[in-house]
Amino acid sequence: MIILPKNNSNLLQVRRYWELLHVLVARNLKVRYRGSFLGVYWSLFNPLLMTALYSAIFGTTFASYYDNSILNYVLAAFTGLVVINFFSASTSQALTSVVSNGSLLNKIRVPVSVFPVSIIGANVFQLLVGTFPLLVLMTAINAKNLVNVLCLVFPVLALILVSTGISFLISALYVFFRDLPYFYELVVFVLWVSSPIFYPAAIVPPQVRQFLGLNPLSPIIESLRQITLSNSLPDLGLIWGALLSGGIILALGWTCFHIWRHQFMDLL
Repeated sequence: MIILPKNNSNLLQVRRYWELLHVLVARNLKVRYRGSFLGVYWSLFNPLLMTALYSAIFGTTFASYYDNSILNYVLAAFTGLVVINFFSASTSQALTSVVSNGSLLNKIRVPVSVFPVSIIGANVFQLLVGTFPLLVLMTAINAKNLVNVLCLVFPVLALILVSTGISFLISALYVFFRDLPYFYELVVFVLWVSSPIFYPAAIVPPQVRQFLGLNPLSPIIESLRQITLSNSLPDLGLIWGALLSGGIILALGWTCFHIWRHQFMDLL
């Protein structure tokens, strides 16, 4: 019998994890868009349609907060919708990912965490081929400097961290509480309304703004808007705030998932 060194064994486990993750991400995308004409580009159509709707209703009212430019309001609404759509789609799909693969987990031994991560991976792929190139184009035109274009990666990374952390948490909780999807719909709605998507954060009263600051999506949206719409260099305070909240949420979500996963098999 050949005994592999511990380091080689760990590397082999990481390699197998990534191979399994690649297979599951590809499967998720194929199942989701089988027979679809637009495929992953449906993820771009939704925020564009909602942006047009918000702009028609609120564009004139809120243009004064964006240099009296309706076009700037359109771009601001689009960036907010990109964030909330990615978050709501990723986490809502990940919520059932562990339970829906319960039969597979009972047959073969696979790392449970790969299922919510694969959902995030599929949605990240959609983002990169769908809306992200449009964000890059918007930033290149408005900011007119390469630094802002390169810094787009930071709010996007923060969004992925927040979404992954919440996905770990709710996919684990769903194993124990099967009514969770109904409650989570309400949570997503509250996050949607409390995020500065179709309205500028400046109109929120100061006494309310401190509570809205607890929304982890708000600094991501504000950072993304500052990078894409401003001629100035990225605000490092906004970027670090978004990344810090993302890292904290990911750590909390993963910790809960890791602690509770040993009880999953008894309930699946």
